[in-house]
Amino acid sequence: MVEEDKTTLTVQGRVKWFDPGKGFGFIVADDAFGDILLHANVLRNFGQSSIADGASITVNVQQTARGVQAVEVLEIAPPPGTHLIMGEEDAAALGEDVMALPLEPARVKWFDKGKGFGFANVFGRVEDVFVHVEVLRVSGFADLQAGEAVCLRIVDGKRGRMAVQVVSWDGAARGGV
Repeated sequence: MVEEDKTTLTVQGRVKWFDPGKGFGFIVADDAFGDILLHANVLRNFGQSSIADGASITVNVQQTARGVQAVEVLEIAPPPGTHLIMGEEDAAALGEDVMALPLEPARVKWFDKGKGFGFANVFGRVEDVFVHVEVLRVSGFADLQAGEAVCLRIVDGKRGRMAVQVVSWDGAARGGV
């Protein structure tokens, strides 16, 4: 029987896959280790309910009887080479710098990964905000759950308000964006 080691080690890697329905996934470390288990509760403690395959991730890990497991998520970055593809009229609305847009607190109204989009409501505003699955991917998410608290960077597009970045509620609170 392998004894659990309560010593934590900080590891960087990429998400191999994560299935919110199963409640877990795996990280491949940049160094050795092999696969590292990432449980949904550890991800939720970071403030996200999902994570995109291929996303960069920094975690604290521990050796357990079942192998190396993530015990804390420290940082998540979108998969490398991802960039938002928008129509010309919407790209013009972005201007120069998405990061200069304010973060607006919102709740997910609904999101259907199969359809590739959903909507959120910003606190204190009546109109819906369109959220496209590609915006999720470039923001480091794989899916959103109804009622989930997030922060959005939003532009006024030709067809209404639309998110150009999704940030976890806790990530925004930590100032990590």
